[in-house]
Amino acid sequence: MSDPLKRMLNEPVVLDTDTPIVYIGTLVEITDRAFVLTDADMHDCRDGHANKERYLADANRDGVPVNRREVVVMRSVVISVSRLADIVTEL
Repeated sequence: MSDPLKRMLNEPVVLDTDTPIVYIGTLVEITDRAFVLTDADMHDCRDGHANKERYLADANRDGVPVNRREVVVMRSVVISVSRLADIVTEL
């Protein structure tokens, strides 16, 4: 059985956290302690007018609004990982 996270390497992903912060970017490395994303966006869902689902649907449709060349996200705060392409855009 293959590791589902490794299947997502080099693809745009969404990292949902146990905070209001969500990360979108290309998953380039997975370690025991962290996920490394490039061409990433760190978004605080308390900011802006769109809810989290609308924000993710917009990023899937329009592309990731990059504000980080690279970001290291600690695995301890991540509650789920999904491909950006798997975000449902029919909201």
